[in-house]
Amino acid sequence: MTGVLPSQTIETMLQSGEISVDHPVAEGQVQPASLDLRLGTVAYRVRASFLAGQERSVKDRLSEFEMHRIDLTNGAVLEKGCVYVVPLMENLALPDNVQAVANAKSSTGRLDLLTRTITDGGTEFDRIAPGYTGPLFAEICPRSFSVLVRPGMRLNQIRFRKGQSILTDADLRVLHDRSPLVNGAAVIDDGLGFSVDLKPQSGTLVGYRAKPHTGVIDLDNIGYYDPAEYWEELHSSDGKIILDPGAFYILVSREAVHIPPAYAAEMAPFLAMVGEFRVHYAGFFDPGFGHDAVGGSGSRGVLEVRCHEAPFVLEHGQVVGRLVYERMSEVPEQLYGAGIASNYQGQGLKLSKHFKAT
Repeated sequence: MTGVLPSQTIETMLQSGEISVDHPVAEGQVQPASLDLRLGTVAYRVRASFLAGQERSVKDRLSEFEMHRIDLTNGAVLEKGCVYVVPLMENLALPDNVQAVANAKSSTGRLDLLTRTITDGGTEFDRIAPGYTGPLFAEICPRSFSVLVRPGMRLNQIRFRKGQSILTDADLRVLHDRSPLVNGAAVIDDGLGFSVDLKPQSGTLVGYRAKPHTGVIDLDNIGYYDPAEYWEELHSSDGKIILDPGAFYILVSREAVHIPPAYAAEMAPFLAMVGEFRVHYAGFFDPGFGHDAVGGSGSRGVLEVRCHEAPFVLEHGQVVGRLVYERMSEVPEQLYGAGIASNYQGQGLKLSKHFKAT
């Protein structure tokens, strides 16, 4: 069967050795349509981001770029603006008909913590070729905040798929007619478009901008930090804001998103021609996100936005990204938000789980 592999298939892959682990699988590590990846015990500070390249191993390239190594066993700080490579606790021995794609987890992206997966022989970030056998590594670059990490922390996640399962625009229109994917009219063009909300139903708070000089964030501290120490509130009374070059923003989509149980989705940047910005981290949307039956009615997409070379006016309703939908090979036995402590079901504008609710 073609499609994204569900949780029950991932469990089978763990049992068969197609996915092997250095330490026993942690509770909640297997998600409805993905597997969380865990940091190992050492981080390598490197001079620059790199890919292994064909017929090269990551460890070989580390010998070229390593500056020093850091023992994570008792916790260590990864500093803002630096690049690190961390071997992960998971290894792969994929069948020839299974490929994989990785991505930062939601909380990782909301901290502007650039985290990408690299592999031996890899020529792309976050893309693992069919039949790949070997280790996995996380390349981590904190962009806005220095962070304290420990072994076993989960900053990124991986999905597995067989065959081609992306829905065409025609498929999306049929699915939207049968089970609305967004509230209101659907903008379908190379995926499902979504826009930015700069006219909230109440008040004038439309987002947050990361402060440039802050303290360290311990990624184990949930609901712990005062948002005012790390973020500036953004207010708008006229439905527009000006993005500053190099600044990082948390905004929210105007549309409430719905991922039916038999599908998964991935957030992708909109075309570069729309302006001097991009939705910074693509993200996974699990089956059941925004689904009424599991408490998700009204779940909107949080947007991690970075402005590039020139200041840019962003206006309410402007299309800023798109969702690419894929079929699941089977409906997962566990849906997002259904008893698995999903942090962002039913969300609106929301910072990462590390901050106190405002």
